[in-house]
Amino acid sequence: MQKTFKYVDYLWDEQKAAELGDDQVALFLYRSNILGADLRITNYGGGNTSCKTIEKDPLTNEEVEVMWIKGSGGDIGTLTKAGIAGLYTERLRNLKNVYGGLEDEDRMVGLFNHCIYDLDSKAPSIDTPLHGLLPFKHIDHLHPDALIAVAAAKDSEKVTKEIWGDTMGWVPWQRPGFDLGLQLEKCLNDNPGIRGIVLGSHGLFTWGDTSYESYINSLEVIEMASEYIEKKIKEKGSVFGGQKINSLPKEERLEKAAQLMPMLRGLCSSEVRMIGHFNDSDVVLEYINSNDLERLAPMGTSCPDHFLRTKIQPLVLQLDANEDLTDVSKVKEKLEPAFAQYRKEYLDYYNTCKKANSPAVRDANPVIIIYPGAGMFSFAKNKQTSRVANEFYVNAINVMRGAEAMTEYTSLPRQEAFDIEYWLLEEAKLQRMPKEKPLSRKVALVTGAGGGIGKAIADKLAAEGANVVLTDISEDRLKEALATYPGDTTSYALCDVTKSESIASAYKKACLYFGGVDIIVHSAGLAISKPLEDTTEKDWDILQNVLVKGQFDLAKQAVEIMRKQDLGGDIIHIASKNGLVSGPNNIAYGTAKAAQQHMTRLLAAELGGDHIRVNTVNPDGVIVGSKIWEGDWAEGRAKAYGITVDELPAHYAKRNLLNEIIYPEDIANGVFALVGVLDKSTGNIINVDGGMANAFVR
Repeated sequence: MQKTFKYVDYLWDEQKAAELGDDQVALFLYRSNILGADLRITNYGGGNTSCKTIEKDPLTNEEVEVMWIKGSGGDIGTLTKAGIAGLYTERLRNLKNVYGGLEDEDRMVGLFNHCIYDLDSKAPSIDTPLHGLLPFKHIDHLHPDALIAVAAAKDSEKVTKEIWGDTMGWVPWQRPGFDLGLQLEKCLNDNPGIRGIVLGSHGLFTWGDTSYESYINSLEVIEMASEYIEKKIKEKGSVFGGQKINSLPKEERLEKAAQLMPMLRGLCSSEVRMIGHFNDSDVVLEYINSNDLERLAPMGTSCPDHFLRTKIQPLVLQLDANEDLTDVSKVKEKLEPAFAQYRKEYLDYYNTCKKANSPAVRDANPVIIIYPGAGMFSFAKNKQTSRVANEFYVNAINVMRGAEAMTEYTSLPRQEAFDIEYWLLEEAKLQRMPKEKPLSRKVALVTGAGGGIGKAIADKLAAEGANVVLTDISEDRLKEALATYPGDTTSYALCDVTKSESIASAYKKACLYFGGVDIIVHSAGLAISKPLEDTTEKDWDILQNVLVKGQFDLAKQAVEIMRKQDLGGDIIHIASKNGLVSGPNNIAYGTAKAAQQHMTRLLAAELGGDHIRVNTVNPDGVIVGSKIWEGDWAEGRAKAYGITVDELPAHYAKRNLLNEIIYPEDIANGVFALVGVLDKSTGNIINVDGGMANAFVR
């Protein structure tokens, strides 16, 4: 019968493990993945796991012990063989002979490469000696909320004894590195038979002879800490000093967040544009509405993994939960001094703690922003990083909750925190990050993105780094389209552009999910081809409503958000060659397209002062892959030209100067040219039609 746990998820699948047989590396990877699946055990990218096996040395053919360990920058929840390092254990331990003390830590990291056994290894992490200097076959270094609460509690060593007696070791806070590995080795030698070690202000080390035993040992240790904390909370009767203010109802919280996020995003983007995330979970609300928020928030986080992603402390907004957020200038008058003060305090922290060789100061804006009564915002370079930062601060909340229940929460001294945040090795890791794509940090909303030209545009913008909100009137098409993108990069919203409230709902989704919007592409459309006598008022109205009124309403609501952000923006209208050329059987469609084109010029003239650029892309003859050619439009155009529907692609290709078939991807390239390359163009038209002389703009 499988053992069950109350405070952690038990995910070990005996059948799955049996399929892996005696492959210890595969079992270590399996253990890593299921440990990393529970954010209460190990937050994204945090912690480390390892195993040791006996392998044949390719140079001597002798049997040697090899340690396999998560490589630098990896995530144990998604770890694969490609993400681990394999090192000669004996060589790693022999580094003790050349270690020169704490001032030698950075040099030691370079020496790890001399211990490599597997030439396909990922770069070894800073935690490598912590695993290598311990003798156990399988080791887990985790950051469970409950254990970090113990590690961050006042009298942490005493609390460790109260929970586990003599079965757990304890070492005081020390920055990860070779010397910390020596301290773990010493702790084990001084306390033979222990099942694990608590690292002060850091995390947990546990182990076992097999992958399963290590896993069970880890969960049992975490369970004991969790039970102890919950017992203390019950004895205390409340957490965080009790509730100070009430939360707004759910819908009001979301409405406030959607109104506020573009303003916060603009202020957070004073140095470089950011992407947002919002969280109003019960865990967050309990903390941000409490009496102890004002005391705990400025203390900052404890575990290095936390503050590396959240900054040392959050910004707590001095806004009433019922604040009227519709008066943007009034709200900004309250927000701007708070952001200025935060930046000043961060620069003071940097200047006080910096050393002669410290990297240059980084962005001084907050990552975590707390709005009591409503929720918690985070802003970072992309959605994943923003979401993960938010999750890390939730971990920090859980740590504070547990530590306060046991004794009292303590955070790292500012100098220790700085030495981690501005560690040269951490800076080197940042410098190795790949160059960002042209549209990274921007949010695009594309109408008609369930297929055809709209989907091709969304594909192109996402491929160039944008975060994209797909909108369409068909949820089935949207869901199908969304499945083609990696997680965290896209979202979708049902949107009927003929209805103002539907547009508002789509923008609300963009603000809540990404923090605002930078690029609007109006690609939704339909086409009706009839001679004057057959064109009905209904035909006229639907074309005007979708193409013209929808464009007007999209722009009007987008500009409101863009002005809140004060970051400029791009509005792109997908019109048509038919707005410039007088063709047969096209009175309603051609008029609507011409209105779209002139509205672009009018908006460009009005919005230039806000650095909002408005441009048009004119397709022509996009038959393959275009939704509008699936209905009566194709038959109407074929009839107008006296040909069959099957002859249309060749007809349109032959009539342009380049004799080219135009595809949805070509229109997408035109959009990208305007938003990603031609950053000083507005009021312009780009024709993507293979060259139609009668449609030349000039």
